[in-house]
Amino acid sequence: MIPRTRVRNIGISAHIDSGKTTLSERILFYTGRIHTIEEVRGGGKGATMDFMPEEKLHGITITSAATTCQWHDIQINLIDTPGHVDFTIEVERALRVLDGAVMVLCAVAGVQSQSITVDRQMKRYRVPRLAFINKMDRMGADPFRVVQAIRDRLQLNAVLLQYPIGSEDNFQGVIDLVTMQAHYFEGENGENLVKQPIPDGLVAAAQQAREKLLDSLSLFSEEMTEMLLADQEISSELIWQVIRQATLRLELTPVLLGSAFKNKGVQNLLDAIALYLPSPIDREVVKTAESVSVYPDPDADLVALAFKLTVESFGQLTYTRIYSGTLKSGDTVYNSRTEQRVQIGRLVRMHANKREEVKVAVAGDIVALLGVDCASGDTFCTGETLVSLERMFVPEPVITLAITPKKQEDSERLAKALNRFQREDPTFRLSIDPESGATLISGMGELHLNIYVERIQREYNAEVYVGTPAVAYRETIGQKTQFDYRLKKQSGGVGLYAHITGWIEPTDQPFVFESRVVGGAIPKEYIPACEKGFREAMASGKLSGYPVTGVKVVLDGGSYHPIDSSELAFRSAAHQALENAIAKAKPYILEPIMLVEVETPNEFMGRVQGDISSRRGLLLGSETMQGYSVIRAEVPLVQMFGYSTELRSLTSGMATFSMEFACYRQS
Repeated sequence: MIPRTRVRNIGISAHIDSGKTTLSERILFYTGRIHTIEEVRGGGKGATMDFMPEEKLHGITITSAATTCQWHDIQINLIDTPGHVDFTIEVERALRVLDGAVMVLCAVAGVQSQSITVDRQMKRYRVPRLAFINKMDRMGADPFRVVQAIRDRLQLNAVLLQYPIGSEDNFQGVIDLVTMQAHYFEGENGENLVKQPIPDGLVAAAQQAREKLLDSLSLFSEEMTEMLLADQEISSELIWQVIRQATLRLELTPVLLGSAFKNKGVQNLLDAIALYLPSPIDREVVKTAESVSVYPDPDADLVALAFKLTVESFGQLTYTRIYSGTLKSGDTVYNSRTEQRVQIGRLVRMHANKREEVKVAVAGDIVALLGVDCASGDTFCTGETLVSLERMFVPEPVITLAITPKKQEDSERLAKALNRFQREDPTFRLSIDPESGATLISGMGELHLNIYVERIQREYNAEVYVGTPAVAYRETIGQKTQFDYRLKKQSGGVGLYAHITGWIEPTDQPFVFESRVVGGAIPKEYIPACEKGFREAMASGKLSGYPVTGVKVVLDGGSYHPIDSSELAFRSAAHQALENAIAKAKPYILEPIMLVEVETPNEFMGRVQGDISSRRGLLLGSETMQGYSVIRAEVPLVQMFGYSTELRSLTSGMATFSMEFACYRQS
């Protein structure tokens, strides 16, 4: 078994088209995991980590893919995540279980909209990260501007560990500011890392950059500060140590440079992963929902999290992170959500869509379980430690499509596909339109749902009609309102009786329930039934039937009958009480607002801004770079359907855009 100190569980995350999958392919090549480099676009078999047909067709990553490789004496468990915001749940659940991450940024575009989302996710799970400025060979590459953008827009303490040797077409390599050596990448695929003295013309600039680096690092080390004041030489070992400790404390973001496509700088990044990112033992102690601390000890009781599942022909494949203890095939574990015991069959280690069987997994490992029936977010445990790990954040869907089978024989296949996708993807939701009876699918964007429609047709051979996209509106309340509701039904036998009082008020949370019942006015066993009734009433609002959000319900009293009161009575009373209260609380409609970022040549900037304004867009600002501009705005989602076609028309096909959910706002 590899010592836990020599394991790195890392993810690669970034804005779409920053080069994550290209970088992953080089990592696999340089670590000897694969022997031929394939490209995301450009014929051949396609990148190793993009194994789905839809990924090869669209040239994007759709699902996170896991693999394991070896760099010198370090085992790297790597997850490549999507960059498109529609598949943000893949990033969310990967970061939930990883110890460290690499944030990839384009040397030209810098910090983009999805970079901000990824940064927010990394901060949510307190994941230490490195930044890798990719595409240094592209025209307009400016790593210094990107580092400043990381500081300004992401509020990270970014420090450059390297200095570029040339840029754009002339990008040749990097200067390591710790060892003060020039690194070049020779051979057919850049596999030979050659270290040479710094070129004469760059010695002064590199020395200045090193002094700036040491000055930044001295804030984290009194020893380094004293040595700088005494004008003493500082060893590489001390610099590595200070960078590592500050990175693990989330106080520093080391920045490296390279061009994955041109095979430059990837070996340096692998070294940095080994040097600066945490092992499972270095991460903060994991807390459970019960506030129990879980330590990465292979000899302790098992605590493991099922963070992703896929349903395949042989059964379910469950991706699992072991936080504590040891798991062997044949073990029986406890699922703390279902409160059922489950027998573990086979354990496998994933390499994209290929599997390698393993007999044992220990704390710090990421493996997949075959044939285990569970849900994403379930906790497995053994022994006395029966706990639940905190579940991951799941964003709400913002777009809905009606979907119907073309022929009767397609119905069963469609149902099977939809049930599978709902199990696999927490952001993919199913519902029935109460008026038409049509099946509705909801998700994070047009691309998200279109990919699922393609998979229904390809994987399940089911032909379907797809309706036009509809925006997932919400309803909320505008004021505090009291409720006092009494349910009383008598029908000869045992009747129904429940009486509840309290109030509702607006909140920035989706739903908050608080019980202030004292003195046994409502028996304790009926309080959960009240909460269930309130939650059910939130499913459909009074204005247009949209789900209700942003409501706090305070239950402060009531009464009960010793014979006629029951859970059903209080659940029904709560449901009706909340419906009545919402109707009186000045309800109004909320619409999803998207953060839109458009990258356009300068000559089309006025046209693009005018078009955004005509879509009820709120311009947030723009940034002008070499020959093109980046425009940021908030636009209602309903105004963004078909925008890609319109943008191509406005800019002769030269502009690109991305968007992500920003907030709900009164329509």
